[in-house]
Amino acid sequence: MLQPKRQKFRKSFRGSMNGLSQAGSSLNFGDFGLKALDRSWITARQIEAARKTITHHTKRVGRLWIRIFPDKTYTKKGAGVRMGGGKGEVEGYVCVVRPGRILFELAGVEPVVALESFRLAAQKLPLKTKVVTK
Repeated sequence: MLQPKRQKFRKSFRGSMNGLSQAGSSLNFGDFGLKALDRSWITARQIEAARKTITHHTKRVGRLWIRIFPDKTYTKKGAGVRMGGGKGEVEGYVCVVRPGRILFELAGVEPVVALESFRLAAQKLPLKTKVVTK
């Protein structure tokens, strides 16, 4: 699972997901990309599930770039814990995704294979996406 090696603070604020993605909104490495149309938190588990799906469908041919990284912590209180008592413990890591962000890029595969692998990967993600080409 993806997570930062170290961070300045253990627990983070929720923050805001307003606006469109400024950085990472164009293809930089591959010929095909999976672009976000919604805003959402994507967990490290969801990124890994999508990555596995893409590599499985492409049979590890070509090159895959993951353009997002989960560097924000999210917390959760234990089951049956009453209100109050401070913030819960760190549950995992998420990446804040805004509309326009390129999530994955692929190069060195046929267009049909790239489209199908991105379609399968998009089913693992909690937001609407579209496939973009160079």
